[in-house]
Amino acid sequence: MRLPPLALLVALLLVPAAAADRRLELVHSTGPLPAHGIKLTARSAILVDGPSGTVLWGKRMRVRRPIASTTKIMTALVAMERLGPHSIVTVDRSVRRVPPIVEGLRPGERVEAWKLFYGLLLYSGNDDALALAIGAGGTRSRFVELMNEKAQGLGLSDSHFRSPSGLLDRDNYSTAWDLAALARYAMRNPRFRAVVRTRVKHVPWPGIGEKIYVNKNHLIGSYPGANGIKTGWTTIAKHCLVASARRNGVSLIAVVLGADDSYADVEKLLDFGFSTRG
Repeated sequence: MRLPPLALLVALLLVPAAAADRRLELVHSTGPLPAHGIKLTARSAILVDGPSGTVLWGKRMRVRRPIASTTKIMTALVAMERLGPHSIVTVDRSVRRVPPIVEGLRPGERVEAWKLFYGLLLYSGNDDALALAIGAGGTRSRFVELMNEKAQGLGLSDSHFRSPSGLLDRDNYSTAWDLAALARYAMRNPRFRAVVRTRVKHVPWPGIGEKIYVNKNHLIGSYPGANGIKTGWTTIAKHCLVASARRNGVSLIAVVLGADDSYADVEKLLDFGFSTRG
């Protein structure tokens, strides 16, 4: 039976908040996406209004592409759901065999999870990714299953993960569209937000004094309002960047994949977004 408009509105308002948040879908703007002469080096790109999910600009938004270390956004989210900040992760022997980007975790080392999240999202350590995966999922393969289950639950129909690090390009892919939706979901997590907006983090570490993590996202501290999220690069994926910024109450998310100059591309998108939404 078709509900009258008022009854339909009431029914929608009664949907539990958890169900409403389960799929943070993007929405097209009311008209065609503007061209505005924006020229990017990226093969795929998208600009989204963060709070509403309205797509403001796009280029091959739904084309599946390798995403390199932007994979670690999903890794962090799944691990944060299963590990508290002070959960102890025992570094597995296999963790030392994940070059080329490693911070030097030692097998058998017992580390509080919060420290690994800074290594994962700022330094982009592949050993941090595997340590968290095994700590949160029991095994690497089970954790990857959890990543894909999470993607399915969020409605990311064009995303598939094969590793917690993104080092493997084959069968590890997403789209600009899906990554923007994932970024909106991630930025609702206070723990995630706190990490990705950090430019430099001094972390106490037994035996060596401290580790200093410097965010590889060069927008943090250089682009006004930048507050996240994650970089990525492999020879096949090229430069990838999922970025967020907030100014004067306007929050934007930009994603570029397969770029020659990801920072210049993202800055063009964000500049356009702030000029039209401010």
